[in-house]
Amino acid sequence: MLMRRTIFRICILGIAAAAGCLAGGAPSLKAQTAAPPVTQTISKNASLGVQPGQDATQGTGSSTQQGAASSTQQTSPRRQITLQDAFMIAERQNLDLAASRLERAVAQAGIRIAGERPNPTVSFSATRDTPHESAFFDQPLEIWGQRGRRIDEAKQELSLTEIEIGTTQREVRKNIREAYYSAALARAFTLQQTKATDLAHRLRDIAKARFDAGDIPQLEVMQADVGVAKADADLEVTRQEERVAFSKLSALLNEPSSTLWEIGSPLETAPATVAINDVVQRAIGANYDILHLQQEANVERSKAALLRAERLPEISIEAGADFNSPPDFQVGARGQLTVGVPIFNRNQGELAQSAANLAALEGQLLAKKRSVTGDVDAAFYDLASKQTQVSLYHDKVLPAAQQVEALAEESYRAGRANILEVLNAQKDIQQTEHEYLQALFDLQQAFAELEELVGENLD
Repeated sequence: MLMRRTIFRICILGIAAAAGCLAGGAPSLKAQTAAPPVTQTISKNASLGVQPGQDATQGTGSSTQQGAASSTQQTSPRRQITLQDAFMIAERQNLDLAASRLERAVAQAGIRIAGERPNPTVSFSATRDTPHESAFFDQPLEIWGQRGRRIDEAKQELSLTEIEIGTTQREVRKNIREAYYSAALARAFTLQQTKATDLAHRLRDIAKARFDAGDIPQLEVMQADVGVAKADADLEVTRQEERVAFSKLSALLNEPSSTLWEIGSPLETAPATVAINDVVQRAIGANYDILHLQQEANVERSKAALLRAERLPEISIEAGADFNSPPDFQVGARGQLTVGVPIFNRNQGELAQSAANLAALEGQLLAKKRSVTGDVDAAFYDLASKQTQVSLYHDKVLPAAQQVEALAEESYRAGRANILEVLNAQKDIQQTEHEYLQALFDLQQAFAELEELVGENLD
């Protein structure tokens, strides 16, 4: 069979050469049906500047773009960034956090407003009756501590604003952690797909070598070519997804989207070890939902204290002088004390409403503490399950899949397996590596969820 195939190829090449000579031209390369040797293909790709995972026919068309890209990378070096670096940059530059901090000045201005004293009233009158002119001023007095109660309420509002700023900080920290490891995951996917593309190219080279030796039909070479084309396409997609992930990270850090980042904290970095009893106790004292409800209750108590102080009589004093009252006097002093009598309006409705609001807040606080305890328990056990999953993939699943792929490739090289078995083994190893990387990201995401629920930094 091999002898007949070789004789057939020689006849075809001889006919094509004879036809070319009769036509006065060179032999046509299109008449050559046999694939070039593997070494010739590699050297041709190298001369065209084609990268691994790129079709040789695209080398000349994209060489200029590759040169421009390489020069851009040389002029714009990557900035290495660790997760802690990202946290510090976000603390300084994140726009959501900056906008939230501006609310602090609003609350501080509220304290100044609460401390303002009432202005006096100056009056002057002129009449035909005696005394013909009068001048006096009226000054309201706050002698029951109303001003101090207003200041206390404003300070409680400021504390509430600080808690809301802290809530924004926790949200930004969680978003930064997720965006950072999303970028790390995207880069890991790119590296994984690059490796898969190299495997596809190596398999195609093996298939071509075996086809040239007459061991396999051309169909297997075509199947290997399809695998290479798909791997190249998947590699380009993962590169685009990597750019998107790093662009989102740059947006959160308020850095230019074109910034080239170098991940300093790899995806495999294990989160800090935590104990369930510790995180539950810390969450009761630091969870921002709980703190917010507690502070809302403090604000309501301050409002009630102010309402009770305003129930006391309002007092104002008036002092002045009367002028031009002949024949009795030309200038005469006058004074007046005004006391409001709180008979009908004693803030009864406002105090009842404040008491109802306080009771509702206390009920919500009790429910929130129970809810946070359950959520922290669930988040902790979810984190533990993700850690177990990562360990199983790292210690057992991934090494087994790698061994199967290596054995399948070696068997195909030796002629003991067909190409479909190798393609299935490569697909399995790619899927396993993809699941392992996703498990690593899920672990980081679970840690971020737990940290946000607790309300304190856990690493």
